[in-house]
Amino acid sequence: MDEQVVVTVKPNSRKGPLIEMDDAGALTVFVREPATEGKANAAVAALLAKHFGIAKSRVTLTAGATSRIKRFRIDE
Repeated sequence: MDEQVVVTVKPNSRKGPLIEMDDAGALTVFVREPATEGKANAAVAALLAKHFGIAKSRVTLTAGATSRIKRFRIDE
């Protein structure tokens, strides 16, 4: 089963690494890594894998590589 997850990313955050969910179910991911050279994207993917209890290789960035709003595919 593949699931699409849309997240808002906050790079360079002192609050991170952390995943917060608002009342509507939207995910906001706080990471300490900067938004350069894919560092924040890799950190978000790793954090999502840990959050869902799956391997990092099962989390794939599908949209929004340079945007703060990203879409990830979760392979379970």
